[in-house]
Amino acid sequence: MANYVIAITGASGAPYAVRLLQALTSSGHGVKLVVSEAGEKVLAIECKLKLRGGLAHKEGQWKQALGLPESSDHLELFNVNNHAATIASGSYKVAGMCVIPCSMGSLGRIANGMASNLIERAADVTLKEKRPLILVPRETPLNRVHLKNLLAAHEAGAEIVPAMPGFYHNPKSIDDIVDMLVSRVLDRLGVDNELYRRWGGPLPEHAVTEIE
Repeated sequence: MANYVIAITGASGAPYAVRLLQALTSSGHGVKLVVSEAGEKVLAIECKLKLRGGLAHKEGQWKQALGLPESSDHLELFNVNNHAATIASGSYKVAGMCVIPCSMGSLGRIANGMASNLIERAADVTLKEKRPLILVPRETPLNRVHLKNLLAAHEAGAEIVPAMPGFYHNPKSIDDIVDMLVSRVLDRLGVDNELYRRWGGPLPEHAVTEIE
């Protein structure tokens, strides 16, 4: 099984991040997790996950939230300001990285090589080592600066997977919508998954309800 760096920043969309962590760890993959201060605030608002205490205690809270035993080595939490962390070096091998959700501030700094914290340094390392870097922006509307930064990040080697859910799989709940986006992220990371019903062609006519 592989190790992946997952970063959570201060944009709306924390449920996507939690579901991605669940999918990776439940499949036996390892996660190197970094959460910004703003990301922690969004997690508290959107997922009711209020991280408290020191790094070790927060890591324990994450394991509990993900249904992992306390002794599990499938998740390791890093301080966002720890520039000496293993994932800050290209010599530390991981299979890829995802910033989910990715705030516009984080996007701008990653796109322009400005590593002011561990999230941005790990992203910079991922790009220079030519490993998969998935950015999941969640912002609307987008201004010209956002669009330029998205293009710059793409040209630098990142893949942009915006939080734009489809509806052809006929979602019945918010969880179904979240799963679709997370499935696409896993696809880009090269992780097999079946989180949602993939497109298999149009439904047969007898299954389609006409609207008069």
